[in-house]
Amino acid sequence: MAKTYTTAAGDMWDKIAKEQLGSEYLSNQLIDANFKYSKVVKFEAGVVLNIPEIVQNKSKVNLPPWKR
Repeated sequence: MAKTYTTAAGDMWDKIAKEQLGSEYLSNQLIDANFKYSKVVKFEAGVVLNIPEIVQNKSKVNLPPWKR
């Protein structure tokens, strides 16, 4: 069963990644799994996001797009 997260007002990608995936550096995987929201900076309450299975990789792929 796929894991999901329902946003609270003001949630941001890095906060969600830290809470749901264990590291803000996994934000890019979270964004990739929810591409239709990729332009959102701060979420409104009630947006349901898919939480991906974590792909561990030592490269810069695991950095958020603004840190690559």
